[in-house]
Amino acid sequence: MARVIPRRIRRTSLTLFIAIVVAAALPALAQEAAEPIEIDGAPCYEPGFLHCPDEGCEAATVTHPGAVVEMQSRRTYFLDYPCDLDTGEEVTFVLSLHGGGSYANWQRHYFPLLDYKQSHRLVIATPSSPIRVWTEADDAYLEGIVTSVVEKIGEENIRAFWLAGHSQGGMTSNRLLRSDFFAQRVDGWLSLSGGRLGGHPERPERSGPPPSSADRGRPAISPEMREALMRSRSLLAELPETEFSFIFTTGEREMAGSGLPAQSEWAAKLGCGEQKRVGEVVDERGGYVYDTTRQDPPSPSWGLLPGPGKAAVYRYEGCRPGRVVADVVRLEKGHTEGLEPEVTKTLVELMLEAKGGRIRGR
Repeated sequence: MARVIPRRIRRTSLTLFIAIVVAAALPALAQEAAEPIEIDGAPCYEPGFLHCPDEGCEAATVTHPGAVVEMQSRRTYFLDYPCDLDTGEEVTFVLSLHGGGSYANWQRHYFPLLDYKQSHRLVIATPSSPIRVWTEADDAYLEGIVTSVVEKIGEENIRAFWLAGHSQGGMTSNRLLRSDFFAQRVDGWLSLSGGRLGGHPERPERSGPPPSSADRGRPAISPEMREALMRSRSLLAELPETEFSFIFTTGEREMAGSGLPAQSEWAAKLGCGEQKRVGEVVDERGGYVYDTTRQDPPSPSWGLLPGPGKAAVYRYEGCRPGRVVADVVRLEKGHTEGLEPEVTKTLVELMLEAKGGRIRGR
């Protein structure tokens, strides 16, 4: 004879069973709801895709052009972003341009923003020129990268958009800032030995790249690079019409004895006060990269091997709200030693001080 279970007990048991199942499923549901963003075509890596070791980064690594495809040109670039980036989270977006004769992944490690993408909520696009020199022919590619990244992140989530560029990449940033596309969007420019707005320091008597040990008997720079440099340098004397924050960093050995100018026409344009030295950054570790091809013989102004260092930080105080104007001089450094971790962090924190949102409000 079958055992009969009272209906009330059956109902209680069923309720208890459902409660247990739901309780077990809640963590998984919560985890699914908080699933971080993964940008199509750019899986997130920690510490980063093709990240160099602390020492001895291989040539095949630093010469890599990136794996994310800009769909209009079909050219590639690197895209680094926080691996736990949530939908709707505010980030600072940086387009980082390599110098003449350089490569995208060398730039990622010369100015290693990717080491601070998690802690400081950065999205960094690092493009690559196939001829290793930026020209007007690259502008559509760079605009395409910016448009694509903003669409993926959401323009309402870009708290500020910065251009950063080393050497000829910095000069190219200066040129781009005068185009309608970038003038309407950029909140700040970080020049990494790529020219100083409002008064550039004098160069030492012997500056520029020394002969390359890998390229004896040929010019130190290509004709394309020389032409691009001449066009870009001419713009330093002309201040852009738009307003944005500006940070300049340089190696002490890149300047003549007179050093950094005490005045800045750009700071004056933004209503800033006097220049003040506000601190010193100390690094016990060297950067990741350097110019391995120009060390025989080496040139201190061009750059020696990576190593520990110090940097002096200068600020123009009292600028218009939301604007930052600063100079950072890396003591006893030249043009190509990769930036050390603490001075990189200092530059990132200066960038984050500036208020932006021009991408949202253009």
